Amino acid sequence: MTSKADRTVFLAIIGLSLALFACADAGRDDAASATPEGRDQPAAVESAATRQPSALEVPMPRPAAQALAEQVIANGRLTEDERNTIEVVRKTKNSVVFITNLQYLRDFFFTSDELVPRGSGSGFVWDDRGHIVTNFHVIDEGVKYMVSLPDQRQVEATLVGRDETKDIAVLKLGEPVPGLAPVAIGTSRDLQVGQKVIAIGNPFGFDHTVTKGIVSALGRTMPGAGGVSIREMIQTDASINPGNSGGPLLDSAGELIGMNTVIVSPSGASSGVGFAVPVDTVKKVVPQIIQFGKVTRPDIGGVSFVRDEAARRAKVEGAVVLEVTRSSRPYGLGLRGLYRDSYGRLRIRDVITAIDQMKIKSYDDLFAALDGYKIGDSVTLTVERDGESRPIKIQLVGND
Repeated sequence: MTSKADRTVFLAIIGLSLALFACADAGRDDAASATPEGRDQPAAVESAATRQPSALEVPMPRPAAQALAEQVIANGRLTEDERNTIEVVRKTKNSVVFITNLQYLRDFFFTSDELVPRGSGSGFVWDDRGHIVTNFHVIDEGVKYMVSLPDQRQVEATLVGRDETKDIAVLKLGEPVPGLAPVAIGTSRDLQVGQKVIAIGNPFGFDHTVTKGIVSALGRTMPGAGGVSIREMIQTDASINPGNSGGPLLDSAGELIGMNTVIVSPSGASSGVGFAVPVDTVKKVVPQIIQFGKVTRPDIGGVSFVRDEAARRAKVEGAVVLEVTRSSRPYGLGLRGLYRDSYGRLRIRDVITAIDQMKIKSYDDLFAALDGYKIGDSVTLTVERDGESRPIKIQLVGND
């Protein structure tokens, strides 16, 4: 009984399908025989072999058509923010490099030297003359530097100069490399907390890795070399890991706004809060290094200072003068350094507590304040000795 019913249903389905196909064919015949005016005309039958397609009907080569279709589908899936990130990465793909710092390793008997990697980091192309900008700590103590290019080729580079106090160094490729593109230089002056940033580098040796985040804070101060701080640093939540140091931090326009420099992680992990040297600092330092091989800053001239740690232990606030060169202008104006009393104990004479009414609490403050002047500017120092203050007017000179 069941089998007979199944056959009946099956035959009914087939009959219904044939009827539907017939209706569809009839509809197509009617459409083919009708003109726009609705009058029937003899159907013109044209051989597929003789018919010439119009310009709009020329078939696209299959690979190109497939690529276009995939692009349309991809664009439909991507958000505006994703498309922006992809475009920034595309623009900078030939601007970021990987740097390996090599130093000599001597065997136990000092009979042979072998070059071994000491560290590595990232860098970015500064100009079309082969200059590469990176962090000072990436190249520190190296004797040879190898730069891995975007096409995975390695080129040896030489050190042009460095600025330890800002953690900036410049290398130059040893041979011309076509295809490299200098990164677009932006500004850090008008950055806003919350704006999008993109970090590109080579974390853990994985080349050209991209991370995205926001500007978390501005105006941060981080310890630098030589007992002074790097100020006005950019804090970001974009992942910056070992190997990212020296790589570019970019805005949504693909312009350089900072150089990825340091990670702070309370747990001691390899990742954490990232900080970048602002591009306005980089723009101030790099051209001097390229031109002179070093950075020349405004300076009092002939004066050295006690380290801030020692001054704090002595509970002294200000920039404590350690020594003054006898032939210098400050010495002629009466500025003096430490001296020993009759018991042989070191005593403090002069402490700089202000520069042009700007309060100075440490040598770090004085160094940062001088960075805002130009060589040749005249400034008034407030100098304190034995509880009494006096002004000293002096013209700033270039540091050696």
